[in-house]
Amino acid sequence: MAKVDDKVDSTKDKVSGKAKEAEGKATNDKPREVEGKAQNMLGKAKDKISEAKENIKDAADDWQKEHSDNKDEKKE
Repeated sequence: MAKVDDKVDSTKDKVSGKAKEAEGKATNDKPREVEGKAQNMLGKAKDKISEAKENIKDAADDWQKEHSDNKDEKKE
């Protein structure tokens, strides 16, 4: 479930960031535009972190499976 929550959270940041950036451009409000760009980048960073967590979890699961198979072979 955390993966879905992470995705929703990062998407929310990206969409909000894009909206703030557009608002800043439309109103010539540079601080608002920069705030939007930063929030969009935060959303993208959260995506990368979520991907990394999944990759680490998958690698750990693979390692555990590989080593539990080796234990079974040694018992025989």
